[in-house]
Amino acid sequence: MKHAETLETLVRRSDSLMTVLRAARELDLPDWLIFSGAVYQKVLNHLTGRPEDYGLKDYDLAYFDASDLSWEAEDLVIRRAAAELPPPLDRLVEVRNQARVHLWFEGRFGEPYDPLSCSTQALERFLCTTNAVGVRLEADDRLIISAPFGLEDLFSLRLRPNPNRPVEDFRRKVSGVLARWPELTVEAGGAVG
Repeated sequence: MKHAETLETLVRRSDSLMTVLRAARELDLPDWLIFSGAVYQKVLNHLTGRPEDYGLKDYDLAYFDASDLSWEAEDLVIRRAAAELPPPLDRLVEVRNQARVHLWFEGRFGEPYDPLSCSTQALERFLCTTNAVGVRLEADDRLIISAPFGLEDLFSLRLRPNPNRPVEDFRRKVSGVLARWPELTVEAGGAVG
């Protein structure tokens, strides 16, 4: 429980992330989450004494809408999100309908991807358990945290491969993370080098 409280404090203390969360809430998308680096990097930066946005490339806004799997429908949401956000955040939010990821994932990454049933299920497929964390801001301002592998690895500065994904892909991802946060340790099964 302590890790969840600390994560919530770090999220709420970040003006940029809270701006994105409020905008996402206003979009009223089905089953939405902000996940990946926009969330877990806040913890890594806090624990390693770096600025809160160090290493941040974008804000991943996931939602799940199986009612229309067309690119056109997703693109409309992308444009709505950009219009809701002030610069430069309007260019930093990457919106993806998780209901349609299976349509393009294999062509882009060379790996089959079974259809998902919700946005949280996408977190279960991340290469690293440390990165599999998402948040949503509810209408009553409660912050919902989704972390299917828990938060212990993240707060222990430990990189652990997702047991359901190829360890080779994890190893490739880890080298980039370690370049930015050399304080992290890698679980033996995912050893780099």
